[in-house]
Amino acid sequence: MKTAKAVQVFEALSAESRLEVFRLLVKNEPNGLVAGDIAKKMKIPSTTLSFHLKTIHHAGLISVEKEGRFLRYRANIALVNELIDYLTAECCTGDSCKPPRGK
Repeated sequence: MKTAKAVQVFEALSAESRLEVFRLLVKNEPNGLVAGDIAKKMKIPSTTLSFHLKTIHHAGLISVEKEGRFLRYRANIALVNELIDYLTAECCTGDSCKPPRGK
């Protein structure tokens, strides 16, 4: 991962609402959620949610798939793992430990 991409991801998650939406989608993997269900669970208006989803999607953190007249959103877990690898790539570079993944 390049630094510019990492910055884009962090910027997308820098608002509390966007971070919570993304965490909700992570919890609902692999099926994801349709926009209406996200709005209900988050208790935010659909217009506000649309703005947040657009920002998160632009950063590559979520995918969107049309299902009839609904849009289903899913978290991009691979990108999150890539970000973790980027952040920990130089951990303890001279000597020893890389932090264990998944803990």
